[in-house]
Amino acid sequence: MNLVEVLILVTSFLIFLSLRVPIAYAIGLAALFTLLSAMPFLPSVTTLAQRMATSLDSFTLSAIPFFILAGQIMNRGGIAVRLINFAKAIVGPLPGGLAFVNIISCMLFGAISGSAVAAASAIGGFMNPMMEKDGYDKSFSAAVNITSATTGLIIPPSNVLIVYSLASGGVSIAALFIAGYVPGLLIGLALMIVALIYSIIKKYPTDKLVSFREFFKRFIAALPSLMLLVVVIGGIVAGIFTATEASAIAVIYTLVLGFLYKEITVKDISPILLETVKTSAIVLLLIATSIAMSWVMSYENIPQEISNTLLSISDNPIVILIIINLILLFVGVFMDMTPAVLIFTPIFLPIVTELGMDPIHFGIIMIMNLCIGLCTPPVGSVLFVGCSVADLKIQQVIKPLLPLFLVMIAILLLITYFPELTLWLPRQFDLI
Repeated sequence: MNLVEVLILVTSFLIFLSLRVPIAYAIGLAALFTLLSAMPFLPSVTTLAQRMATSLDSFTLSAIPFFILAGQIMNRGGIAVRLINFAKAIVGPLPGGLAFVNIISCMLFGAISGSAVAAASAIGGFMNPMMEKDGYDKSFSAAVNITSATTGLIIPPSNVLIVYSLASGGVSIAALFIAGYVPGLLIGLALMIVALIYSIIKKYPTDKLVSFREFFKRFIAALPSLMLLVVVIGGIVAGIFTATEASAIAVIYTLVLGFLYKEITVKDISPILLETVKTSAIVLLLIATSIAMSWVMSYENIPQEISNTLLSISDNPIVILIIINLILLFVGVFMDMTPAVLIFTPIFLPIVTELGMDPIHFGIIMIMNLCIGLCTPPVGSVLFVGCSVADLKIQQVIKPLLPLFLVMIAILLLITYFPELTLWLPRQFDLI
């Protein structure tokens, strides 16, 4: 490992970030400058372009634009309202009922759409005014919305789990999807416990218990939306279709649902497709530049050197995992999730596999770490969206966010040191 080239890579990347250069360009330029220090201009540019092009030559990656399209359709398809009404029927009468509704709705919508930002926007847009009207503190409502929205990246289907599969060299997407259920539900449950305590202290009001007839009516209204999870995940696990084919099925299903709900018309298709293309282009450019940077790091033997350094500190798995978790939490504060997964998976995966950790287990740990980063400044996209939807400044949300952060970190540690919480369910389906 050449320390000069490593210094160029890290320094140039940080400089570009400080100059507010978009992260995809910052990653690509940092990788280019590093190559320029090792080889002439033309081979450097050619190599980088080749690595970026070949990184996108993957059938698995086509699932990402399809899931993004399905999420865009859901944002306009009336699904959020039906999920909120169903959640209110279940937990509305409990202490802190509306906070529970917020959490459950974000979990369901985030899981169905595969997007934390979409969940924070769609559910927050409905729930924040509703909670404020019932006397809930505005900043608390926003904090609950922001943290619970991230569960959709752990509970499948999740684009970032597909990205991890790519970065890890082909870990089973089906196994990753199934492995995300228990950790995602545990985070949701932990957030609900905090919301319950907070609501009891503040003496927030509760909803009236709905009749069985009304409950059944809301359940039937939400059932077609909930069935998407059964169709997509069930089809993958049963071997009916692959994760990529499942993404196309999700698009067809949500489109039909949008038309049946009469929330989408033919005129809406064009803006939905345009927004999908914009989002997909950003994500795929991030993937291309991040994989190019990962190759440059491998070329400089950086992952191997980091691995040797960490293992020289201690051979105790508990200590090593604490260090990796701290690094990933720190990375999540400053870097978006997709490039972080693509850059740091090749660095840390060899270390944890040498310690005997299953790559599926590590994938969930990595995503959980980076989900916490989505709720923290200065790069936390979900934090910014949640504050924007609630019309609040970030400073106003930090205080109620802290206890929610703490329980998310507690669940992260639980998942880290009790692998069966992640691996038990995939084993039941003979996926590992």
